[in-house]
Amino acid sequence: MDGELGDFLRSRRARIQPEEVGLASYGRRRVPGLRREEVAQLAGVSVDYYIRLEQGRGPSVSDAVLDAVARVLRLDEAEHEYLRAVARPRRRAEGRQAAARGSTHREAAAASLVRPGVQLILDGLDRNPAYVLDHRMDVLAWNALGDAVVGLSDQAPGERNMPRRVFLDPSARDLYPDWAAIASQTVAHLRLQAGHHPDDAATARLVGELSRASDDFRRLWADHLVKPCDHGVKQLRHPVAGLLTLPYETLTIPAAPDQTIVVYTPEPGSETAERLALLGSWMTSRAG
Repeated sequence: MDGELGDFLRSRRARIQPEEVGLASYGRRRVPGLRREEVAQLAGVSVDYYIRLEQGRGPSVSDAVLDAVARVLRLDEAEHEYLRAVARPRRRAEGRQAAARGSTHREAAAASLVRPGVQLILDGLDRNPAYVLDHRMDVLAWNALGDAVVGLSDQAPGERNMPRRVFLDPSARDLYPDWAAIASQTVAHLRLQAGHHPDDAATARLVGELSRASDDFRRLWADHLVKPCDHGVKQLRHPVAGLLTLPYETLTIPAAPDQTIVVYTPEPGSETAERLALLGSWMTSRAG
């Protein structure tokens, strides 16, 4: 994540033209969008201070300054959150160290595995496909219908990762009718999570692997998209059940805040709900 703050701020400066913020455009511009001195002027900070911030040399930057920069660059809520995360890595590292000192062995183990109670919750959702993701979007656990829809048990443990599936699995473009939207959403969420875990070597390896193996991932990652996947609608073209339109919600697990339960919530009585019921019956008969 070295240089991430500067790359992010430059990408956001490039989106805004001087005229949009009431500035006159003068002189030849070597890059699109606002200049650094224009952002500094509008945010009410010195040019030198803003340059140091963009270079990652401002770890003690205040909320007020970050809020001002976010306002000037017209960041949305997720982008604003991301800016705060990547601008102050020292504070985050100190917080993690303090948490680690007070944790038990059992709590440390829960960082990579779900607790039995969470699995019971998943299994109790017999009409809703559901699974648990960590901050890298590794799939840690699932219920029977989630497996039937996504095909998790057919994958090797190390391959149960949503970004890998979207960008490296040749069948992904058949599974997702709107693959481009899913790909963009996946990258935006992964970048948001990477900003909150800048020292996570496994995340860095994942980003490196995908960047080397997928031109699409590399292009989308360079766009610095930032957006959480906390709710929405996905369409999946299942080989047995056919086209499924699946609204989804995500629930953070308080005892393991890096884990989220993803639950697909089709409207009762809808065509997708009926197809899921048939898929569940088919899976049960197949297992028997």
